[in-house]
Amino acid sequence: MLSSGWARLRGVLPEGEELAAMGRRPRRDLLAGLTVAIVALPLALGFGISSGMGAAAGLATAVVAGVLAALFGGSRLQVSGPTGAMTVVLVPIMHAHGASGVLMVGVLAGLLLIALALGRAGRYMALVPAPVVEGFTIGIACVIGLQQVPAALGVPTPEGDKVLAVAWQAVRDFLAQPLWWAPAIALTVAAVMLLGARWRPAVPFSLLAVAAATLLTQLADPPVARIGDLPAGLPAPSLAFMDVSALSSLLAPAVAVAALAALESLLSAAVADGMSVNHRHDPDRELFGQGLANLVVPLFGGVPATGAIARTAVNVRSGAQSRLAALAHAGILTVIVLLAADLVARIPLAALAGVLLATSVRMVEVGSVKAMIHSTRGDAVVLVLTAVATLALDLVQAVILGLIVAGALALRSIARDVRLDMTPIHPELPGDHSEQEHALLAEHIVAYRLDGPLFFAAAHRFLLELSEVAAVSVVILRMSRVTTIDASGALVLGDAIERLQRRGITVYVSGIRQGHHQPLHALGVIAHLDRAGRVFATTPEAIEAARDRLRQAGVLPATATTP
Repeated sequence: MLSSGWARLRGVLPEGEELAAMGRRPRRDLLAGLTVAIVALPLALGFGISSGMGAAAGLATAVVAGVLAALFGGSRLQVSGPTGAMTVVLVPIMHAHGASGVLMVGVLAGLLLIALALGRAGRYMALVPAPVVEGFTIGIACVIGLQQVPAALGVPTPEGDKVLAVAWQAVRDFLAQPLWWAPAIALTVAAVMLLGARWRPAVPFSLLAVAAATLLTQLADPPVARIGDLPAGLPAPSLAFMDVSALSSLLAPAVAVAALAALESLLSAAVADGMSVNHRHDPDRELFGQGLANLVVPLFGGVPATGAIARTAVNVRSGAQSRLAALAHAGILTVIVLLAADLVARIPLAALAGVLLATSVRMVEVGSVKAMIHSTRGDAVVLVLTAVATLALDLVQAVILGLIVAGALALRSIARDVRLDMTPIHPELPGDHSEQEHALLAEHIVAYRLDGPLFFAAAHRFLLELSEVAAVSVVILRMSRVTTIDASGALVLGDAIERLQRRGITVYVSGIRQGHHQPLHALGVIAHLDRAGRVFATTPEAIEAARDRLRQAGVLPATATTP
């Protein structure tokens, strides 16, 4: 037991070879880290503020999670930190439990992620269907955009955790007393980012736009809110937020945060794999790295973190080769926290709102969405339903709903593949037989071949079809092409056999595959047939037994023998 546990722990710890690789091409990695840090700074500030925990919490998360996930994660190209998707989940937690609740949820989520890693659950996250992920992304983008409405309009954020209601109330507050500085700054920053990305994708227009907006507001001194004072450095680690009595009420939010962190981090790591050559992440190690990061980040006042798709993509495009790039990004952000806290404090909130508005727009890949909607009707339904549920409910509920619908549609499609075909029996009869005997066999024996999976989603349709067999003396069920059978399928098969026998029809079964005997025998489906000698390995053997029965009944002439 101990050796198995130690082996699992060793399997998720960093390998010496990967750590040694950080020294092979340091120049490229350091330049990539600088580029990512420039992109990450306004996002970390913005997501920290949007979560309700403040800009300092966003920076602490980017630094601490950036270091730990880079060292212990399963992808050497992944960049972690605060993200928009996580912010969406944290807002209602902040509203219901306050800052200490958010920090405790982070610790609990970290423990859950580590447990998932040690349980080797990472591989199963790849089973989430693409329409669910796409709809989830669209819904998140809409929520992030709506969250920025109060800051973009320059009004205080209304009370509540429903983004649609909060955004609508913010619009009403703005219209009651409109001041146009904040909307102008937010829209200008967003426009510069979106248009600049088309013109020069490699240029960090987000930082340039925020810097220009900050300089303008310093010179003109308009009535707009700013970030405000920031600590010149990371706070000392503390567990003062821990409240054991609140653990039971925070467990459900922690499960939601852990599920989202796992889903988004592994999705981001998969994106990095697709953008690079010969790079494959380890999903269990990635969960372990994210779990460790989320376990430690709250000690420094940070919010729960995940792998960040946008920052990871920038890292790969900038030529990152090892974990050094993500570490450099965290180190540069640390320097900014230490040396430039006063400058960062002067950034207008409307500028950060503009950055996040542009980010929400860029999250949606229009071409990919169009392709998926036009692929199949089921994919379109899953995508739209997941997106709407993300906006109306919460992220984890939306993903669960999307998975349920996608699973139901997949089962429906598989169930349609099961077929019950009547097959001719005379080509399989051994020896030569007269036309009269063939005619008599055709009148009294029917063979049915079952194709595909016989499981709960298809079993009842199978029962209805088999129960409609016309009046014959013998039915032979050929099962060599049944790909899978579960308890529901086995029970329905037994029910069909029983109905046929009540009508005086003798049933023979042939070709049961290896592994299918267990559910059939365990549920007593074919036990009586086995005792009666009506279960055969091959169909010709079953047909010969049926012929013998017809001879005994006087249907076939007694002189008809097999050579």
